[in-house]
Amino acid sequence: MRLLQIFVPRGDRELVLETLEAEGIEYAVTEETGPGGFEALVSIPITPAGVEPTLERLHEAGMREEAYTVVVAAETIVSERSDSLADRFSGTRISREELRSRAVELAPASSTYFSLLVLSTIIATAGLLLDSTATIVGAMVVAPLMGPALAASVGVIVDDDGLATRGVRLQVVGLLASVLTAAVMGYLLRGTVLLPPAFDITTVPAIQERITPGFLALFLALGSGAAGVISLTRGVGSVLVGVAIAVALIPPAATAGLGIAWGHPEVVLTAGTLVLINMLSINLTALLLLWLSGYRPHRSAGIERAYGRLRSRVAVLLLVIALLSVVLVGVTYGTYQTASVEHDATVELESLSDDPAFGDLEFREVSIDYELYDVYTGSQPVITVLVERPPGAAEPPDFAETVRDRLESATGEEVTVVVELVDTRRA
Repeated sequence: MRLLQIFVPRGDRELVLETLEAEGIEYAVTEETGPGGFEALVSIPITPAGVEPTLERLHEAGMREEAYTVVVAAETIVSERSDSLADRFSGTRISREELRSRAVELAPASSTYFSLLVLSTIIATAGLLLDSTATIVGAMVVAPLMGPALAASVGVIVDDDGLATRGVRLQVVGLLASVLTAAVMGYLLRGTVLLPPAFDITTVPAIQERITPGFLALFLALGSGAAGVISLTRGVGSVLVGVAIAVALIPPAATAGLGIAWGHPEVVLTAGTLVLINMLSINLTALLLLWLSGYRPHRSAGIERAYGRLRSRVAVLLLVIALLSVVLVGVTYGTYQTASVEHDATVELESLSDDPAFGDLEFREVSIDYELYDVYTGSQPVITVLVERPPGAAEPPDFAETVRDRLESATGEEVTVVVELVDTRRA
């Protein structure tokens, strides 16, 4: 429930009271004697969904902009009349005025925002290097990225240029700051005793996840943006939703920074692409859901302007996301190809051990050197096979060529095969 309080300017009292009575809205009037030019304070108990239509009726009736409106969240209202009020103004959506106010509050002061962002990036970078999911999630609790992402969209929808510009600026500069922080941290840690000798970031599973993003990664950003709008408009679960939005942005941004520190341009490309796609997708989802939820600028003249900006931004976002998604599609296809070759080769080697043509030879181990970039450079997979041979046994003629032919038939790829024969005795 809400308590709507309106400081009525001098001369508007009768207009306000007549409008409320005509709408059948209950109210209480307190005489105002302060120096602000108000003659009355009108208090209205109302549901969250009733705030916006009530204010629209008052403005349509001619209440001047000088009126001072305060919306207070009421913890509890005890009255038999509250049920009829809830029936009349049903729904869970907050008013446009509350929406804008919450968006402003979620975008903190620049000093606070960048301080928390740098700290969260430092924690996330450490979590990536340690391959610690718990540390990465802990860093997301600190990251203040939900506010700017939603503030930018709310600013467009309610025709507030200042709010929209500030939201975009905080997102862009903030993510650049995250990349720079991770790059500096990686440069300082590289080659120290805190990391193993010849440490390769591309072998860390938590980092591999961000440098081989599949097309399904797009759904994390879309879902996070939708959850952010629901959280904002209904006032629930904002902390947890903020974690989801941060997960989509901070870890890949930190990964891109580590790619800079270690001199891996492919890491910067893939992780950076993931950051951009996630950021744009969150903004796209937020814009569309806010508009579809019925939020519009206060003045009718601003509706057309906001609608025009919405269309142009959605078009640009869709175009850029489509272009960047080419990278995701390429990574998805390349990852599928490498995994398919590895699976088919492993299955075929298991069948070779059971083939009577190879006698007592046992195919024990296999390592496959076939990376994502090999798919597009045309490099052949290199498959190393360890074969146990009983003492005195002999392998068939052209053994390596036979294994190669069988693997090529199974994988559908031209491969290079290395066969390591080991004389084995068991007791």
